[in-house]
Amino acid sequence: MDKPLKFHNITDLMRRLKLDPPAHPMMTLVNYDEVKIDLRDAGSWFMLDFYKISFKKNFNGSVKYGPGTYDFKEGGLAFLTPGQVVQMSPDPADYQGYVLYFHPALLAGHPLAQHVHQYGFFDYAVSEALFLSEKEKQTIQILFQAIAIELDNHIDQFSENVLVSQLELLLNHSNRFYNRQFLTRKHMHHDLISRMNIWLNERFEGADMVINGLPSPQDIATHLNVSQRYLSDMLKTLTGKTTQQHIHLALIEKAKVLLNQTTLTTAEIAYHLGFEHPQSFNKLFKQRTSVSPVQFRRDQLNLN
Repeated sequence: MDKPLKFHNITDLMRRLKLDPPAHPMMTLVNYDEVKIDLRDAGSWFMLDFYKISFKKNFNGSVKYGPGTYDFKEGGLAFLTPGQVVQMSPDPADYQGYVLYFHPALLAGHPLAQHVHQYGFFDYAVSEALFLSEKEKQTIQILFQAIAIELDNHIDQFSENVLVSQLELLLNHSNRFYNRQFLTRKHMHHDLISRMNIWLNERFEGADMVINGLPSPQDIATHLNVSQRYLSDMLKTLTGKTTQQHIHLALIEKAKVLLNQTTLTTAEIAYHLGFEHPQSFNKLFKQRTSVSPVQFRRDQLNLN
């Protein structure tokens, strides 16, 4: 990747794209139906110090968005958080719909500044963008149009509060629609869960646990080729458990087998499963089963 062009504020980006300066310095909305994009930087990578939300209502192409390509398939929403990079497409047909930019400074002093990080889709990979139903597209378009109307007004003492409220409403609807997407695409996500469980079982069966240590949520996400945040949100929606909790479940099941079918000490089992300290294994096992590893083994011997 070539060194990206960095933009610290929205005004400089608009100037570079030869678009009108933002009516509000901390937020602007570009309607591609009303502007002509200067493609002199086509193919270049941009790094933005602000958020970007793209909405394509009716679009069947693939767009170079972030460090990958996204097939918008009838339109959708894609999100970028500050510090990510986006490559400027050379194809004029890619510039359709809306793009909303807003600077983190817009949120200063508002509750949204404290919980914007909870909207996990800003950390999703490009291939995990939001697909929208026709009804959802209508809702999102109304929200973008409301923001456009507010940005077109003269700035006054209420402007910032109104814009932040509208933005939060847009993010809350996006959250709802992502939750729906997890549920309506269960077949795809259940395949991910199955692959995750197979990988965890193989990992705990392996002889290299002592060397590699306990698997992390990022290890699983990397194996499944999804972002860690997307995996976590998907699992919480479909199973009610986090990625870390799924790791612990697989670990405890393997520990039970070793306690029941081998003569390894609890310390040896702990090291075998990737723990640096047996005390950590003992604590986790008791948290998950309500008994210590030693007591579990005794109970199993009594049953036999």
